[in-house]
Amino acid sequence: MIELKGSEKLQVLKKADLQVKTGLNALDLVLSWFSQLYEPRIPTSVWIRCQLILAEGFTNAVRHAHQGQPPDLPVDIEVAVCTECIEIKIWDSGATFDLEQKIKEMSKKIDPESSGGRGLKLMKDITDSLSYTRTAQARNCLSMVKNYTPVPNTEDEDDILQLPEELCG
Repeated sequence: MIELKGSEKLQVLKKADLQVKTGLNALDLVLSWFSQLYEPRIPTSVWIRCQLILAEGFTNAVRHAHQGQPPDLPVDIEVAVCTECIEIKIWDSGATFDLEQKIKEMSKKIDPESSGGRGLKLMKDITDSLSYTRTAQARNCLSMVKNYTPVPNTEDEDDILQLPEELCG
């Protein structure tokens, strides 16, 4: 069970973790691994947004937190798919920073012509909860939670789609 702030305990449907080496070439592997966790109850628009924040979080860990570090330095990822939310955690070994302050600074100076520099703001806008904390193991954990309203079970529609007996012959 996962307990979120202001929420009851949510049942975990799937939980998985992955460790990859630092490098943008691992992004395809990360996204492929993530796609295996999909549940039909998750609205497509929510799932796509979660793919985006996972890609942004991973890319930031590689480009910024692990910049100049050995290529075998691991990035750890954990995903929990719950009944009404998706929680994504990404651990890196970079220097810590103040996430909220960085987002405030970025909001003031975003260059619309720039090809980057919007990732943290995007993650903040998409998620329902975003935090970046230093662990006791001298690692950083980016935690992102996206809530969703489950899509009705398609099995429930079977009754609606059945033909009346008089039409079945």
